[in-house]
Amino acid sequence: MAQPLAERLRPTTLDGFVGQEHIVGENAILRKMVESGHILSFILWGPPGTGKTTLAKIIAKKLERPFYTLNAVSAGVKDVREVIEKAKSSPLFSTGGSPILFIDEIHRFSKSQQDSLLNAVETGVVTLIGATTENPSFEVIRPLLSRCQLYVLKSLEKENLLTLLHQAVTTDEALLKRGVQLKETDALLAHSGGDARKLLNVLELVVEADSDSPVVITNEKVKQRIQTNPAAYDKDGEMHYDIISAFIKSIRGSDPDAALYWLARMIEGGEDPAFIARRLIISASEDIGLANPNALLLANAAFDAVMKIGWPEGRIPLAQATVYLATSPKSNSAYMGINKALEIVRETGNRPIPLHLRNAPTELMKELGYSDGYKYSHDYPGHFVRQQFMPDSLNGTILWTPQDNAVESKMRERMTACWGEYKPYKE
Repeated sequence: MAQPLAERLRPTTLDGFVGQEHIVGENAILRKMVESGHILSFILWGPPGTGKTTLAKIIAKKLERPFYTLNAVSAGVKDVREVIEKAKSSPLFSTGGSPILFIDEIHRFSKSQQDSLLNAVETGVVTLIGATTENPSFEVIRPLLSRCQLYVLKSLEKENLLTLLHQAVTTDEALLKRGVQLKETDALLAHSGGDARKLLNVLELVVEADSDSPVVITNEKVKQRIQTNPAAYDKDGEMHYDIISAFIKSIRGSDPDAALYWLARMIEGGEDPAFIARRLIISASEDIGLANPNALLLANAAFDAVMKIGWPEGRIPLAQATVYLATSPKSNSAYMGINKALEIVRETGNRPIPLHLRNAPTELMKELGYSDGYKYSHDYPGHFVRQQFMPDSLNGTILWTPQDNAVESKMRERMTACWGEYKPYKE
């Protein structure tokens, strides 16, 4: 059975490796470590198709070390222990070297499986190379992470992808026989999502489905052959949180164009519309707040609308709310106020409630002074009368600070008219 194109083109040296110049380029840290002949255990973290497995194999070959591979999906503690025992009996280990243990998808290892690696990694029985698409700080136990270096791999840039395409059509025998010509590449690049393996798989699929000779690659031909969604999105992975973060920060930063872009990325990726709508409601209170109270109403209405109509029409109220929130004046005064209040409550505990604010449903409570001296605001001009509402020890504490926008400026004016310099009660 013929190897896939991506496997046929897998590089065997660092000089043939495309991309990740920040760690394997000239004078980069990982290259220097490999060229010195001495490597420490490390974890490669990056999206699919960025070269994690390839790098591990190149390093093992360069250092001429025994190379053991485990996949965290199928391997268990028993498999880990068996590899460690093989490593201990390795001639290299007895002379000071150590075999390389490559664990793909290490984030899928349970805590007990990761624990079983600790001693072997710490004592140098094996040099661990882990590969993960998930954030190691969440998925890898701290003791193991502290014993490893961490190198972050990036999605391949356009130049890297074009280099791979050129290599494929000029060096691969099967493609050379078909006379593959790259007339247009935008569709190939879009479907790759920065993933080298996916890029080459799509190219191979298009070539195999074409009966022409030579095979001329065009954007239209790629779109006809590939019916899948080119958007890269993992609803359960880190990208889920990164894109929603970019979405909310774009709204907060008053950039409706960027906000719509990230909204489209989530929609195309199949994100749960309720998740998006909930975050809009949060943003309406946290970032727009009192500067435009209607933002919360519109965000809540968008949530209701999406729940009623679903996809694809649900994109419209979500887009409406997104643009409205992004273009609204911003204030986080209510958000900051409640956070400050919670901080004070945690620091000071349960301060006594002033007697005049307490309820007095019984005669005994009245005799004890409950509710005594309370002034009913509606009995006074302007429905306001100065009195203390904070516990005695917190009297005069300011938690809410109005910000500089039209709505809160009016609020500030009213509070100043009521309380003077807005220092609620300290007389």
